[in-house]
Amino acid sequence: MLNFFAAAPRGYEYALSLELVELGATNIKESVAGVYFSAPLDLAYRITLWCRLASRIILVIYKGPCESVDQLYNAAYCIDWQTHFSNKSTFSVDFHGLSSFINNTQFGALKIKDAVVDRFRDDGCARPDVARTNTDFRIDAHFRRSEITIGLNFSGPALHQRGYRSSVGEAPLKENLAANMLVRSGWQKNQQTLFDPFCGSSTLLIEAAMMACDIAPGLQRKAFGFEHWLRHDATGWEALLEEAKARASLGKTRCNIKFYGSDIDSRIVALAKRNADGAGVFELIDFKVINALNVTPPEETGYLISNPPYGERLGNTTELLQLYYQLGDKLKAEFGGWQVGIVNSDPELLSCLKLKADKQMKMFNGQLECVFNLYTLYANSTRRVEPANIALLGAPSEAALPFVNRLKKNVKQLQKWAKKEGVDSYRLYDGDIPEYNVAIDRYLDHVIVQEYSAPAEIPESVSKRRLTDVLLSLPSALDIDPKHIVIKTRERQKGTSQYQKREGETLERITQEYGAKFKLNLKGYLDTGLFLDHRLTRKLVGQKSQGRDVLNLFAYTGSASVHAALGGATSVTTVDMSNTYLNWAKDNFELNNLSSRKYEFVQANCVHWIKVCRQTFDLIFIDPPTFSNSKRMEDSFDVQRDHVAMLTDLMVLLAPEGEIIFSNNKRKFKMDKDALAAAKMDVTNIDDMTLPLDYKRNPHIHNTWLIKHAK
Repeated sequence: MLNFFAAAPRGYEYALSLELVELGATNIKESVAGVYFSAPLDLAYRITLWCRLASRIILVIYKGPCESVDQLYNAAYCIDWQTHFSNKSTFSVDFHGLSSFINNTQFGALKIKDAVVDRFRDDGCARPDVARTNTDFRIDAHFRRSEITIGLNFSGPALHQRGYRSSVGEAPLKENLAANMLVRSGWQKNQQTLFDPFCGSSTLLIEAAMMACDIAPGLQRKAFGFEHWLRHDATGWEALLEEAKARASLGKTRCNIKFYGSDIDSRIVALAKRNADGAGVFELIDFKVINALNVTPPEETGYLISNPPYGERLGNTTELLQLYYQLGDKLKAEFGGWQVGIVNSDPELLSCLKLKADKQMKMFNGQLECVFNLYTLYANSTRRVEPANIALLGAPSEAALPFVNRLKKNVKQLQKWAKKEGVDSYRLYDGDIPEYNVAIDRYLDHVIVQEYSAPAEIPESVSKRRLTDVLLSLPSALDIDPKHIVIKTRERQKGTSQYQKREGETLERITQEYGAKFKLNLKGYLDTGLFLDHRLTRKLVGQKSQGRDVLNLFAYTGSASVHAALGGATSVTTVDMSNTYLNWAKDNFELNNLSSRKYEFVQANCVHWIKVCRQTFDLIFIDPPTFSNSKRMEDSFDVQRDHVAMLTDLMVLLAPEGEIIFSNNKRKFKMDKDALAAAKMDVTNIDDMTLPLDYKRNPHIHNTWLIKHAK
């Protein structure tokens, strides 16, 4: 009798222990991420060939206390390694676990490697070679709670690698996770029609078909860990393989279970077909290319088990929430009498199904923790009334109705105003209701939702629920396609946070504002290229620019410069530290057919540029960041601390009858009027003139000042 450890992801232990019982193992004991068991050699081969849930099988050679580096070394040294593998074989060590004396796994592996090599040498043999890849003999060591377990990786490469997949889709479902879903859902014991409307590369359907056909999961594997083990019984192993082949052949002829799979992507369905063919079950599965929301039940009853798409919180969140809500409607309306199992890494998405789960289980897909929910859809269940346009569904909780009502009220007020003003990008909502602390901006046919960081005392689950309510509400409340909703998470603007670039696709649009056109990028950056709250400030710049030399500092994408040029400025100088944004500014000038030598673009640190500039200007617009410590700046900049010095330097560049429009977004900014008066500046606050209607709910979004030479 030999002792083994079947390793598996967390959440598999119970099902794995039952599987090992069915396969004939004894002395079964569940542990963290695996199960200990005992079996004779022939049964160990059978378990390795037939086990569907384990990640690997370890033959335990030594298990004992370990409280120091010396004990670790001695534990490995005391094993008679020559009875397990030849010095002509290569070996490697996989080490798991840490302690006060094992600060990294490489150190633990090195100590065991040293012990193995020393034991061969002390026994009078040449040392075996160590190999990192394609090794003949893998030693597996696991340290936990002052105990070391050393063994042989009996199964070899990860057992979920069945050998039938040529490649995988974008979000592959591991084979042993698919098998665990089939076991925990009850399908394995009650095999009947199985349908996966998000089949992807078809892992789940293939695993089910292999179960139904009595096909051993390891039958197509090319390598096993015991093949270079000196105690390997090659004859007994070959007999087991022949038996498994015969069972598979007979099982396929007797299988009468129906399997159905579909996916919206024809390329993925083609891949699924290749994988099913590689597993030998292609003829058992009916594949279709179709949107999951358009499928119909292939049979009267059965199991629908699936791994629908799920993603990070940003990006396509709105589409995913709508997908899950619509899927829940679909299931309730058409799949009465079916058993349903859905796996997902985000419980919030599962909540959008609006179905009551019979059971919830945690499972891991690799390192990703997932939730597997089981539902019973009763044939006489109450069905929701399906709206005329399913793409515009919304399902906020009852608590979110005040948010929805406020949003609709704002839309009604602002749509006519925006059309009259000649703008097509504006703010619809800005944390009007504290519980729903988001900003919602309309940009033509798109909407951007910016989620402000919640206070620390608000649980993350509550914040996610509220954001879900917002995103589910928007399509119907705004009559907008979910694909046109972009979600971003941010804190209220601080320093240069608005300039941070984000990874991912770009989404460019052209917006209009008081006759000016601007290029937007709705996804490429944290901000879009146009600060909507400065709309009236830019208009004021344009109105004051006729026949004047204009300077725009910290210009960002040059929107104020465009207004100045369209307003008839004699010259416009645009200064920013970023070449990216200066090029964007040039694009905005081209959009407005502004091309002239009188328009100059300067890449420079604005604070330093002011000190060295020798020109004078009639109108200066300056909108500095709240704080900046850019790598291109020698010193940090703080608008509260540095505004007096900066404006004092700037007055040197201002013509005698000139004006400075100074703005910033620091919420609690205090203009040092006494210091500016001492520097002979006339300062007037013009917040009332520069706060647009769509920002009246948030009057502290920015502050604006008009500065002149004192008389």
